[in-house]
Amino acid sequence: MNQPVAIRDIEAFVYRCPLETPVQTSFGTMMDRPMVVVRVTDQDGHRGWGEIWCNFPMVGAEHRARLVSSVFQPLMAGTEYASPARAFAALGAATRVLALQSAEPGPFAQCLAGIDLALWDLCARRRGEPLWRYLGGASGRIAVYASGLNPTEPERLAARVATAGYTRFKLKIGFGAERDRANLAALRDTLGADADLMVDVNQGWSLQQAREQLPGLENRGLKWIEEPLLCTSPWSEWRTLAAMTEIPVAAGENLMGEERFREGIDSGALSIIQPDAAKWGGISQGLPLGKAINDAGLRYFPHYLGGGIGLLASGHLLAAVGGEGALEVDANPNPLRSALTSTLNRVDNGVADLGDAPGIGPVDGLAELERYRVL
Repeated sequence: MNQPVAIRDIEAFVYRCPLETPVQTSFGTMMDRPMVVVRVTDQDGHRGWGEIWCNFPMVGAEHRARLVSSVFQPLMAGTEYASPARAFAALGAATRVLALQSAEPGPFAQCLAGIDLALWDLCARRRGEPLWRYLGGASGRIAVYASGLNPTEPERLAARVATAGYTRFKLKIGFGAERDRANLAALRDTLGADADLMVDVNQGWSLQQAREQLPGLENRGLKWIEEPLLCTSPWSEWRTLAAMTEIPVAAGENLMGEERFREGIDSGALSIIQPDAAKWGGISQGLPLGKAINDAGLRYFPHYLGGGIGLLASGHLLAAVGGEGALEVDANPNPLRSALTSTLNRVDNGVADLGDAPGIGPVDGLAELERYRVL
């Protein structure tokens, strides 16, 4: 996994797909679906593909793409790195002060993560191996779960994806106790007693609100409650919350940096940790982190909510890490995802097979998404 990479060029492209039904969370609403794709080309013409997290704010996609073209492309073009991990470290060091001076460590980390995904994809394609195998995985078969179930009639969407082979479902809550409980009841009635149900608060509660809301969620067979508190809340508050409930507590998509993740692993508050490889760390940091989570006796469930390229990379990363985790797949219609994820579009009893195509697999679907490209 230490193949050198000599960079000829790096480019970023922005896609936006309109939504018939906006995606609602406890903190905001997505009116369209964005995607920032990164393409890295080496000196021999090999290409690799990555994706940068860009869901919020609404103008974030164009901003991330311009960071790639104005900051990272000049740093990378004509440069050779001993490996993708060495590139990740070098680019992080080269942009650390600028990220702080700009007060934008998050966007810089997201760009670096997407570039890293592209570099690993390039190396795996060049070797002719699927990324999961290139990273040391034993099988391309992974468990998946359906997320993005909004608070308005979530049972209708859940029923549709259940017929497509899903057995695990995650509901967005934080919209008031009565509405949340009614939605959970409707999902259980629709999906039956054997379906796995999880809930996501999207950082929507204070510790006091959690104390008030948690009793109404007990005895509902929930597999976890995700991000009930702000990601910046002290770990003492997370431990207090975890002691209030029998429901396993999950978090991680909004943690950033090795130190913060190590604190999360050691906190004693989290049972499930959910790094997002397109948001922080890519594969260079995500692979050792996922293994560290599993080695600590916790469970690694990669977070993902974006386009198809980042989803595929996250799936290959999960396959390489191994363990009991499942890949998050947004259940809402999104061509930016489905046109690129032919392997993940086929689910059998909660399991998908990433296949043996080189890298993350074919990206031919980008041609049909050209009508959505805005930059």
